[in-house]
Amino acid sequence: MDVILSLPIVTYFAAPMLTSWSTSLNLLFFYMTWSTLVLSHSPLKIELVGTLAVRIVFWLVPSLFFLLFDTLVPSLAESIKLYGQASIPRRNPASLARQALLAILNLALFTALQAAISVAATAFLNRPLFKTSTTLPLPWQMIKHITMLYGAREVLTYYIHRRILHSRGAIGRLHARYAHSRKAGAPYSLMLYADHPLPLMLNRLLPAYLPPVVVRPHLLTYLLFVLLTTMEEMLSMSGYSVVPGIIMRGITRRTATHYASGGRGNYGAWGLLDWVNGTSIGRDVVDDMQDEAEKHQVKDRGQKAIEDTGSLVQDGIDGWKKARKGRKKKPSNE
Repeated sequence: MDVILSLPIVTYFAAPMLTSWSTSLNLLFFYMTWSTLVLSHSPLKIELVGTLAVRIVFWLVPSLFFLLFDTLVPSLAESIKLYGQASIPRRNPASLARQALLAILNLALFTALQAAISVAATAFLNRPLFKTSTTLPLPWQMIKHITMLYGAREVLTYYIHRRILHSRGAIGRLHARYAHSRKAGAPYSLMLYADHPLPLMLNRLLPAYLPPVVVRPHLLTYLLFVLLTTMEEMLSMSGYSVVPGIIMRGITRRTATHYASGGRGNYGAWGLLDWVNGTSIGRDVVDDMQDEAEKHQVKDRGQKAIEDTGSLVQDGIDGWKKARKGRKKKPSNE
């Protein structure tokens, strides 16, 4: 439990943007807890417990909550689901229980396989796979490494998903049988891990774990990457049309379209390589970026209009004050 409670990486990452003394105290507290954690636990234990905790808190718990919401109040869920009623999970307790059990077993298998890779890599390198020390990584270094990890993940996800998972081979048939058993509807978050273990490892573990193994960032950077990708995957698989943010909403919509079309396109995580290779279905990532740019332009124009209105009001008040002073001076001059 102390391993889980000692990972407030968001506070550290946001610290340079804040200047209050309370932030400095939080950063000092974080450094002390992180140092204690590193000195009292092995890097492998921190890595495995940290990633497992992130996936439980940011995928499993929200997924079960969304599943209850979709099945208990389907009329309300239908109104905010992409593709409407076709996206509501079947109200079959036995089937949903088997699917949940499969997802949890796959999560356990994920953790075991990651542990095996980390142990083998540590033995081969004679040092921990990820840089684990009491020295905290610089924020710009975290941004650089996470950008590299996201880029590599996008490339691996796209080509594995397109060339292997949606091929006519044995792995493609397994993926179609488990992940695409529902027709003409958006997925729900529990389905993220409810696939056959082999295609699931290729689709989810390999793109998210191989780049960090090659880059070997600081352990905190890796945990932040796991946190961001887990939240992204959980939301993108939710099938909801009310996901916050234009970019994230676009990722969710493209994921829903991928499942509803039976896997005819939208293979990438972010959709950039789909746009480059012409495999996008529906609105692509460029459309989302244009919408985001227009949104900010509207905000800027609105802010400018408010500022101009405030200036006009202030000028009017100043003019009125000057006029009053002028009227008061006239009688004394007479």
